[in-house]
Amino acid sequence: SSPAARSKSMVMGEASRGSPSLQEGVLKAGWLKKQRSIMKNWQLRWFVLRADHLYFYKDEEETKPQGCISLKGSQVNELTANPEEPGRQLFEIVPAGEKDKAAMSHESFLLMANSQSDMDDWVKAIRRVIWAPFGGGIFGQRLEDTVQYERKFGPRLTPLLVEQCVDFIREQGLDEEGLFRMPGQANLVKELQEAFDCGDKPQFDSNTDVHTVASLLKLYLRELPEPVVPFFWLNLFCSPLLKLVYI
Repeated sequence: SSPAARSKSMVMGEASRGSPSLQEGVLKAGWLKKQRSIMKNWQLRWFVLRADHLYFYKDEEETKPQGCISLKGSQVNELTANPEEPGRQLFEIVPAGEKDKAAMSHESFLLMANSQSDMDDWVKAIRRVIWAPFGGGIFGQRLEDTVQYERKFGPRLTPLLVEQCVDFIREQGLDEEGLFRMPGQANLVKELQEAFDCGDKPQFDSNTDVHTVASLLKLYLRELPEPVVPFFWLNLFCSPLLKLVYI
C-alpha cells in the first residue's frame, strides 16, 4: 500500500510491524510532510518522536533515519491556515537559539499534517517533550508523572491544576447553573491549557469565568492517558458477569 494509505499516527508505543516505532521509548510516530529548506517542495516522511528528538525516515520500514530534529529548548507553533490553501495543516518547530550539534540546522522546520486533529496530536506530543523538564506538558501526561514531578516542591496528592480548579469552583461556582454542562470560553480554555503546558501556573481571579475553569478541568481529565478510574476497574464493573450478579 502507498505511504498515504498507511498514514495512521501511532501514540504511546502503538506500532506497526517491522517499523522503527517498535523500539522502546517511542512517544509518537506517523506520516508528516516536511518542507525542504532550499527547494521549498514537500516530502512525505515517517516521523518518530523519541525522548527529546524527532527523527524522520524515508519509509516506515527504514531503520536508519534521514535526519533528526532536536527538541531541547525548541518551540512548536501552529500556523494560521491560509483560506486560499484549504487542507494545509501547518506547524513549525523553531530550534533553540544556541547551537545544537544534534539538530540539522538552526532554521525553523515546517511540517504539514493530514488533518487538524493529527496536527493537534503532534503539537501536544512535541510540546509535552519540550516542557516536561520544567513541569509543563501536563495535558495528556500520566497522572502519576505529574504528581511525582510536583512533589519536588512539596507534598501533593493531586496535580496543582486540579487543586486550583476545584478550589476556584468551590469558591465561585457552587451556585452556578449548568456547572460542568455549559461550555466555557473556548479561546480562554486553550490559552490556559497552553500556559499550564508551558510550565506556567496562571492564577484565576474574580473575573475568571467559572464555566471556563470547569471546562479546563474536564479537558485535563479527558486527556489523561488512563482515566481517573483505571481501565481495569471500568472493565471489571462493566463486565456482563457483574451486571448479572448485581441485577
